[in-house]
Amino acid sequence: MLKLYGFSVSNYYNMVKLALLEKGLAFEEVPFYAGQTPEALAVSPRGKVPVLGVKQGFVNETSVILEYIEQTQEGPALLPADPFQRAQVLALCREIELYIELPARACFAEAFFGMPVPEAIKDKSKAELLLGMGALGRHGKFAPYVAGESFTIADLYFMYSVNLACGVGEKLFGLDLLADMPAAKALLDKLHALPNAQKVAADREAAMPAFMAMIAAKR
Repeated sequence: MLKLYGFSVSNYYNMVKLALLEKGLAFEEVPFYAGQTPEALAVSPRGKVPVLGVKQGFVNETSVILEYIEQTQEGPALLPADPFQRAQVLALCREIELYIELPARACFAEAFFGMPVPEAIKDKSKAELLLGMGALGRHGKFAPYVAGESFTIADLYFMYSVNLACGVGEKLFGLDLLADMPAAKALLDKLHALPNAQKVAADREAAMPAFMAMIAAKR
C-alpha cells in the first residue's frame, strides 16, 4: 500500500492527499514532520514533506510525487495525454508555485503566525504576487478548471497555494488578489466544496491545534 508521509496542515501534503483521494487509491497516512534529524533525512533527502512511500523506497518533491502517481496508478487522469496540453498543465503548476506560492510564503510568518516580517520582504512579496496573479490570469483558462475542461494537478496547486496567497494579500496588504478574476474565484469555491477536499480540510482543522502548539514551543 502507498504511504503518505507528512502532516495535514501542509498545503503540499494536502495536494498529494487530494490527488490520491480523487483517484480512489488506498493509502496510509504516516505522521512525519520536516526536520534535519537522521530519522527525517533517511526518509526525505532535504527533510521536507510530503514523501510518498512505495514498494521500492521513497519518492520526494510534490511535483514528482504527483507525476509518479499519475504514471503508476489507476484512477481518473490528472494530466492530459496530449504532450502539448500536458506541458500547459505542468507550466501552470510551476507558475503558481514559483510566482505565487513562493512570494506568499515569505510572508506566512506574519500573516498566519503573528511573527513580524521585514517591510522590504513584504514589499517584494507584494510586487511579485501581483505579477504572479497577472501571469495566472493570462495563462489560466478557468473553463471551468484552471487548465480547461478537466480537473488536473494544476487545480491542486491552485486550490492549495493560491488560497494561502490570497490570505497573505488580504491580511498584510488589504488586497483581493482574485478581484479581477471572477472565474478563478468561483473555481476556488467549487474546488473546496468537493467532498474529498472537505475531508482534507476537516483533517487539517483537526491537526491545527497541535501544529500551532508546536510552532509556539519553538519561538
